[in-house]
Amino acid sequence: MTRSSTAKTLGVLAVPCLVAAGLLAWYVTREPASALADSPAAAADPALIQRGEYVARLSDCVACHSVPEGAPFAGGLKMATPLGAIYATNITPDPSTGIGAYSLADFDRAVRHGVAPGGRRLYPAMPYPSYAKLSDDDVRALYAFFNKGVRPVAQANTPGEIPWPLNLRWPIALWNGVFTDAGPYAAKADQDPQWNRGAYLVQGPGHCGSCHTPRGLAFNEKALNEHSEAFVAGALLDGWYAPSLRNDPNTGLGRWSEADIAGFLKTGRNQHAVVYGSMTEAYNNSTQFMSDEDLAAIARYLKSLPGDPKRDGPAWQYQAVSAATRLEAPGAHTYVTLCASCHGLEGRGQAEWMPPLAGATSALAKETASAINITLNGSQRVVTAGVPDAYRMPAFREHLSDREIAEVLSFVRSTWGNHGAAVQAKEVAKLREHTGPASASPIILQMR
Repeated sequence: MTRSSTAKTLGVLAVPCLVAAGLLAWYVTREPASALADSPAAAADPALIQRGEYVARLSDCVACHSVPEGAPFAGGLKMATPLGAIYATNITPDPSTGIGAYSLADFDRAVRHGVAPGGRRLYPAMPYPSYAKLSDDDVRALYAFFNKGVRPVAQANTPGEIPWPLNLRWPIALWNGVFTDAGPYAAKADQDPQWNRGAYLVQGPGHCGSCHTPRGLAFNEKALNEHSEAFVAGALLDGWYAPSLRNDPNTGLGRWSEADIAGFLKTGRNQHAVVYGSMTEAYNNSTQFMSDEDLAAIARYLKSLPGDPKRDGPAWQYQAVSAATRLEAPGAHTYVTLCASCHGLEGRGQAEWMPPLAGATSALAKETASAINITLNGSQRVVTAGVPDAYRMPAFREHLSDREIAEVLSFVRSTWGNHGAAVQAKEVAKLREHTGPASASPIILQMR
């Protein structure tokens, strides 16, 4: 090929390459269209503001955008990601450091599409893949609440700690194109209103899949709705195992009734379990404030999700035995002296206050993180109607060695019919290094 023909060929190829580059640049920097228009009168409507406060509770906005002892929604919470730490932003109506200058369309694009004014892409630690399903009416109500129902706070945002080039945000646009669904939740014609309301709450504002759905190699939720068996099938996240919310009898809700589920979300406990780990914050700041009708709808929807026997294994059955008769087993003596006073020699717990370990998800799941984490670090205070719980799981990191914790947990996970895998001391050592004791003080985040 001559120099002239080579130049011509390169010139011809340059045109589509430049066009493609231009289209890519436009795609990654564009601001998604919003059908919502500002209405100052509507934004000041007290009923709409109150509705927005409820939607904020459904969405648990306060838990991520506030810190203990800080102003509500002023940001600052450190959030670990696989790429590095980021900090939740100020979403009070302060015009300089918060979202006070946002129009309704700006707010909509940020909440449902993950795009801030100017085309800046938000990290998907903000659960906009779920919030994308929020209805137009709920977005309007949220906007009214954050503009008129929240006190503005002048507090600068903390820069993230993700290093270059991983902190470049334009690839998020491509990630969104592959791993998010566009459009609000659409009711299923073959389901009744209660089921549809539950599906909307779980998939949308409740963003349950953010914790309970396993992630792919690109840190994406493997499913965003019930059409996939991966949806809310359980996931390991931040040192905790968020259990399946499907009808898996061992690691999910298969042994729970709809009333059990609604009661757990309303009171933080039932005969099967007590909230702990990350779910404590979700309960303290969100689920207990939901209406009975919405809790019943969530329960109805979750009970419609089938389990997976191949993933979950043979259904657990209680095997009666007293830990006191198994003192020769490694970990049994530790259990009898430190654990049995609350959880019982037979592993059945005490009513709804001390959860049973016989049949507990943490004792049946293949993942050992939750069992190790709560034994090492204890639990946060469960706060109901502003009153902290008098009982909490204490931290044993200062009292038991890695080997002793591994042995007592292996004992629990192999007794009373439990069939979880044995815990290794090296697993305990790893979580000991990367986690810390749970706060003994109740964490109560105010909305106003």
